[in-house]
This record gives sequence, C-alpha cells and structure tokens, in this order.
Amino acid sequence: MAAQRQTLRDRQVASIEKILNLNHEQPKHQIDDRGFPISNQILNEDGDPIWKVLVFDNLGRDVISSVLRVQDLRNFGVTIHLSIHAARHPIPDVPVVYLVEPTAENIKAISSDLAKNLYETAYVNFMSSVPRPLLEDFAATTAENGTSGKIAQVYDQYLNFVVSEPDLFSLHLKDAYYILNSAQAAESVIESTVDKIVSGLFSVAVTMGSIPIIRCPKSGAAEIIAQRLDRKLRDHVLNSRDNNLFSSKPSGTSAATQSRPVLIIVDRNIDLVPMFSHSWTYQALVHDVLNMRLNRITVETIEDNGRTSKKSYDLNSTDFFWARNAGVPFPQVAEDIDAELTKYKDEVAEITSKTGAASLEDLQSDAGASAQHLKAAITQLPELRDRKALLDMHMNIATALLKGIKDRHLDDFYEMEENVTKQTKSQLLEVINDQERKNPTDKMRAFIIWYLSAENDPSKADMSEYEAALKNIGCDLAPLTYVKKVRELTRMTMMSSGPSQQPVAQSTPGDLFRGFSSIGGRLTDRLKDAGALGGGFENLISGVKNFLPVNKDLTITKIVESLMDPTSSSTSALAKTENYLYFDPRSTSARGTTGTPGAARLGPDGRPMAGGPTFGQRRQGFSEAVVFTVGGGNMEEYGNLQDWSRKVSQSGGVGGVKRKVVYGSTELISAEAFVNGDLKRLGDEG
Repeated sequence: MAAQRQTLRDRQVASIEKILNLNHEQPKHQIDDRGFPISNQILNEDGDPIWKVLVFDNLGRDVISSVLRVQDLRNFGVTIHLSIHAARHPIPDVPVVYLVEPTAENIKAISSDLAKNLYETAYVNFMSSVPRPLLEDFAATTAENGTSGKIAQVYDQYLNFVVSEPDLFSLHLKDAYYILNSAQAAESVIESTVDKIVSGLFSVAVTMGSIPIIRCPKSGAAEIIAQRLDRKLRDHVLNSRDNNLFSSKPSGTSAATQSRPVLIIVDRNIDLVPMFSHSWTYQALVHDVLNMRLNRITVETIEDNGRTSKKSYDLNSTDFFWARNAGVPFPQVAEDIDAELTKYKDEVAEITSKTGAASLEDLQSDAGASAQHLKAAITQLPELRDRKALLDMHMNIATALLKGIKDRHLDDFYEMEENVTKQTKSQLLEVINDQERKNPTDKMRAFIIWYLSAENDPSKADMSEYEAALKNIGCDLAPLTYVKKVRELTRMTMMSSGPSQQPVAQSTPGDLFRGFSSIGGRLTDRLKDAGALGGGFENLISGVKNFLPVNKDLTITKIVESLMDPTSSSTSALAKTENYLYFDPRSTSARGTTGTPGAARLGPDGRPMAGGPTFGQRRQGFSEAVVFTVGGGNMEEYGNLQDWSRKVSQSGGVGGVKRKVVYGSTELISAEAFVNGDLKRLGDEG
C-alpha cells in the first residue's frame, strides 16, 4: 500500500518540531487521534525533558501560530514564548530557541541577549538563508563581547512562509500587488519584494524536498521571479554537490523527473475576477464576512442572559468539521451540523441510559451506575466534550455568517455574479441604487466583476452613468480607474473566468435549509447551554436564497490542468499555456525557453540560452503542482483548485494518476482589503 502523502503543513510542522527539539533527529512525525502532533522531545543526561524558552519575531510567531497550539509547544518543552521585540527578564539556567528572520535588527537583539546573559545557551534558527555580511557581523559582535561560547547552534531553516491550510500558504508580503504594479514604487523596494518572493518559494521547495520544474508566462513579475528562483536553485545544486538541501532526492533519471512537482508562477492580473467574487463556500464566507486571519476569527454570540459577547475561535485542519466542510457550499454545512448534533445526542443518550445518569455531568458523581458501564462512559467523556465544544463553535460561526449574509444580501450578490454576463444596464443600475444593500464595497465588487467579464466595453455614456451611480452611493472610483487600465492592458492575454452561462442550480424550496430549520427548532434540546442561538437561527434563515453553485473551473484551474494534465485539458487552455516558459534547475538547457522555433532567450548571465524543452517535456504530466500568484491570493481560487484535484483524483484521470495541488500567494487578502487598499492606491496614482 502506498504511503500517505505528506501535505505542506505536515512537512512544516515536522520542521518546527525538529527546531523545538534543538535540531536533533527524531522519529517520524506522528499525530494523535485528533490530528495534533505527538511530542518526541529530547531528554537531558538525567533522562528529564529539556525545558526551554522560545523567542520569535512577527513572522516566526505567525508561522508557528498557524500550525501549532500553545499546548503543542508545552509538549515540546517550551515553558514560555516571547517576542524578540518585547522586554524580557533573565532566565539564566534555561536554553533559548530563536526563530527569526535574518535581519540586522534581530541579530542585534540576539547579540544583546547574549551580552546580558538572559539565557543559558542559544539555539539560533533563521527563517531563511542569512546573508553572509550579516553572519559576519554577528560573528564579529559575539567575538567582541566574548559570548560565542553561549551559542550552541546557528541554522538556516527555510520556513519563511505561513501555512493556513494543509496545502495553502502565504508569504505574508503586504502591498505586493501595489509595489509590483505602481509606477511610483522605488526600484529598491521592488527589488526587495522580488527577493523576498524568491526566498519564500525557495523555502517552500526545500520544505517539500524536491526541486520543481518551473513554468510561467512570458514578461511581467512572474518571469523575473521564475528566472531568479531558477538561478538560486541551480546555484545551490552546483555549489553544494555533496551536501545540498535536496541531496536525498533522486536525480538525473526520468523517474525522478516524473516525481518532481511543477511550480506554476502567474501574475495576479492573469485573472482579477476571483479577487472580487462573493463566494458561497463555508471557508470563503468565513474569510469575507468574519475577516479570518491566521486561522483565527472573532464572532459575536448571545449568552444565556441575552447579553452579547465576543468569542475568538481557531479554525484549522485538526478540526474535523472544518476539514470536512471548509470547501462545501454553505447551505450544505447546515445539514452536516444537523447530522453531527443528532449523532452527538444519540451517543449521549446511549451512555446515560446504560449508566442510569440523567446527564453527562452526573456521571462522575453517580454511585448507582455499574462499574463497567461507568468506566466506559468516563473514557468517552473527553472526546464527547471536545466534540460538543467544537459543534458549539461552528453553530456560533454559522449564526454569524447567516447574519452577515442577510445584512449584506450576499446571497443576492452571489446569484447575480453567477449570471453576471446576462445583466442588463437597468439591472446593474438597480443593484447599485438598491437602498437595502447598504455596503458600497459589495456593489463595487459586483460591478467590477461585470466589467471584467463583459465581452465588449460599455459605451462612454453608459460608463459615465454607472460611475455616477456608484459615486452617488459613496463608492470611491479609484479602484475602478485602475481596473479599467488593467482590462485595457490584459484584454488580449487574460483568460476569462467569467461565470458559466448555465443558470444557477435551484434547490427544492426549503430543502437545503432544512438542516438549519431543524437546528433552530431543536437546538435547545440538544445543546442546552447554547443560549438564545436556537430561536435566532430560524429567523436568520428566512429570506436567504436556497441554491447550489454551478460547477466551473476558474482561470487558474484551467492553467493548472493544461500544465499538469495536458491530455485532458481543453484546446483553448493548451493554447494559452503553449508559450509558457520552461525552467528546469537540474538541466543545462531548459532555462526559460519555450521550445518553439526562434524562441532563444537571454539567460541571467546575458548570453543566449541554447536548446530548450522538447515537445514531450512541454506535454509532460505532473502528479503534484505548486501554484503561486504574484500579487495576492484568495480562498475562491484555493477552493476551486482543491475541487478540481479531488474530481480528477476520484475519476482516476489518465493512467489513474492522483493529482495534488498546493496553492500559495504573496498574501491571502480579502476582497474588501484588496479593493480599498492596493487598487485604491493604484487608482489614486492615475
């Protein structure tokens, strides 16, 4: 039986665990029944655990908090975790583990800690390769202070990316879209941003343990990044022949090439529509409505006494309900909540009937229960309580989402965008002027989607009328100004991901929300401590449209299919990616060529690059891909790619190959932040 595939999250967690174990080799990464890592922490000479302090910078904090809980850190011997920028008191008899970016500021802080004798010994882990000048400065400072003896290790860890979901990552680079598209951005800032992107992608490749084949469109930031990444990977292999970061992987054979992933780098402007979409999946709605960041959200809940309070929740892949329903259309989530509540209630009833207890809370104090049944019941208590807390959490989240859907009429916007190319001028103006829809950004998003999806440009008179209506409701027109420029520049190259012309799939009236209604009616019986939630659920559902999304592949999915599975992709998709550049860092010839006649290009050294990929190489299929958008990513594309991956894997594809896709971007950004942030700034520049 084939070994289960390790996700990007699994690999990053294993790397962090090794750091927490002071970079000692440890048994293969294992997880418990709930999906959390099992600690294998190292022991000292006396057989006791080595307790330690963890110090990180902002990126180190974000990387760790996205994949591990505080209890996981405790399990690996971390007694306290602190920011490197905060004031810290001496703990002289405990070692410290640093996880920081290789910056002059961080190195100065570490040197200061050593000079002050804050900790016993230091295990320094840089999140990417430390530049030689900085390393030399660090060495000179420690030699001058006489603190070199306190440094036990210095490692480059290649972890400067944040994993939000098992196969979703972000480089956490704010304003990347603005910087790479602004005429006013300083050259040094652009260079710094490109270097950070290249460094982050190099780290992803190291973590995945394989040198990828790189494909990207000609011109733009994607090509520059692909060239520099190819050079960085190529230089590493050449300069570290005997002990490089990929040395454990096979090379030089066709089998090795077949098992390598393809890294597809595209510019954000290849398709802007998903950046504005009103989505209908659980995960995408949580991002849009509840502004999830680093898998954490805050929602308002109603307590037993009727008062409103705020609760914060963490959503991650160890949450079985989230893992199963994140990419599911929101109405279907209700049915699963209902099913899980029924299952929970039945299990509780079975336990209490066997023990004779009135409730779970009475079990431990009930002396009348038989010893055998009582022992079995108490064994199940922790799991049942955890599951109940988790269902409570998702009930509160679903309630907050339903309120957001109703307040902002998100179901109406979604339905409109599914058929956006059929919208007439009068319908568009009606949506813009609708006083019940009070959020101007939602209206701007819907209009931009129509504008980008329209086959022909609207007349000047019509456009003036649309803009006047948008301005009248309080919309800033700067984002639209820039989108018009993007449409003009990319109209010949942009692959439209406009919605299918099929009608939105209507459900049987009331069918999809039967789960919500039943929850509203029976919630008090099932989760007595859920407060006023039950009564509000049924009221929230009224007026929310019942429909399922039409299955469609977005632009980025079509590109991925044409490069991963060319034998099954459409002719139009193949035509769009036919001239994508091809880089193979292990090859001496495939260095950014297309393989077409007259396609010889200049390499990083300025000399023409001879040769190029053969037709067979360009039509080579891949079982794994990393897709990276330069300028921002979104949950709509991630979900669409995962749906495609599941679909082709279940059908077996050609030759029964299962295909897995990792999605990443410079930053995962919400539609509202994208419109009112990067696009507004670019539009204001004129």
